[in-house]
Amino acid sequence: MIGEIYNPDQWNNFFVLVGTGSAALTGLVFVAMTINSKGVTKDGTHRHRAMNMLTGFTAAFIISALALMGHQTHRTLGIEWLIVSVLAGIINTNGYIQAFRLRSSLYALSLFRMVGGTACYVGQIVGSLLLYFGSSAGTYISAVSLIINFCFFVSGSWLLILGNSEK
Repeated sequence: MIGEIYNPDQWNNFFVLVGTGSAALTGLVFVAMTINSKGVTKDGTHRHRAMNMLTGFTAAFIISALALMGHQTHRTLGIEWLIVSVLAGIINTNGYIQAFRLRSSLYALSLFRMVGGTACYVGQIVGSLLLYFGSSAGTYISAVSLIINFCFFVSGSWLLILGNSEK
C-alpha cells in the first residue's frame, strides 16, 4: 500500500518548500545570467556551470512536483524520480567534464564540487530505486541528497555570479 511506503501527507510541506524555492531561485539565476550573458557565454566554465545550476534547480522543481501529484504508487514515483535524477546527473557530470576539457576558468573549477554534486545525484538515484522496490528509506535518501545538492546549486549560482562580475 502506498501509505506504508510513501505517505504524501507527511511529505507535502517538504516538497512544497523545495519546489517553491527551486522555482524562485531558477528565476533569479536566469535573470542574473541574462544580465551577465556575455561573461557566461564566453567562458566555458561559466557556461557549463550555468547549465548545471539551471538543470539542478529545474530537476529539484520537477521532483517536488512529481511528489505532490496525487494517486501515484511508490513504484511510479520511484521511476519518475529515477528518470529525472539520471538525466540531471548526466548533464551535471558532463558539464564539469566539458568545463575541465575546455580549460577556461580552471580557478573556478573544483573537484570537490564535481564529486559532491555527482554523489548527490547518485544518492537520488539510489533513493529512487529503493522507493521503487518498496523501501520507505528511499524517500529519505532522495530527500537528503536533494537538500545537500541544493546547497551545491545555491553556492554554484553564487560562484557563477561572482565569476562574471570579475570580467
